[in-house]
Amino acid sequence: MPSSLFDTARKCLDAATPEAKVEATFAAVAAFARGELQVPADAPAPEPIRMPGRPARPRLVSPRDLPKRGLGTDEGRAAFIHAIAHIEFNAIDLAWDAVYRFRGLPEAFYADWVGVAKDEARHFELLRGRLRELGYEYGDFDAHNGLWEMAEKTAHDGLARMALVPRVLEARGLDVTPGMIDKLRSMGDETTVAILEVILREEVAHVAAGSRWFRWYCERAGVEPGPTFRSLLGEYARAVLYGPFNMEARSRAGFDDEELAMLEAFTRERKL
Repeated sequence: MPSSLFDTARKCLDAATPEAKVEATFAAVAAFARGELQVPADAPAPEPIRMPGRPARPRLVSPRDLPKRGLGTDEGRAAFIHAIAHIEFNAIDLAWDAVYRFRGLPEAFYADWVGVAKDEARHFELLRGRLRELGYEYGDFDAHNGLWEMAEKTAHDGLARMALVPRVLEARGLDVTPGMIDKLRSMGDETTVAILEVILREEVAHVAAGSRWFRWYCERAGVEPGPTFRSLLGEYARAVLYGPFNMEARSRAGFDDEELAMLEAFTRERKL
């Protein structure tokens, strides 16, 4: 009998080292592609959310306690790459948690987030390799836990999860990465630029998956996406939503003109 996709997702979440999490992810993705993982209709409810498996390092601190470093030194550049690697490491868990947490959904939902988990694991490995080239390792710098904290806040509601994790927190990468690419290119770091270009291109598709399933949830619930998105922004994202926004990339990731205008208006109101 095929194994349960939910149990397999949980094993990926529980993997506590980078090596184990990446290995478990790639093995699960391959098994899913071979049709070896079933999505049982009678699966029990997921266990209450808790911290996924994490290595002892990096040390997790408040974002305000992370030092500001420029890109002009090798250490500063490594700290920047480490921060992105930490986001990608968290994103592996976020994708698997979407698979594990939300039950009774179309198989296309699970296929989308299994694919996202695969991409995030590959992104993490690319960035970790670049860190090593610079003489550092994942865990050498402190990091924060903001992405997973939003996962905890939205564990009760797939609609809120799709609205806020892919379309707010992860979409932030669409806004800031082009500027980082330009800055690194001006410094001659084409190796890191090439990695970030891959990540930027593929993250558009990840945010688009969030947009697609957010609208699916809204249709199922009989609510309008626009007002619902604005309400969720006000409830959950008031402290974490910043402009300027990469309108072109967000448009390709499933944001319509009304939503883009809403983001701009929301950030203006937040500053008042």
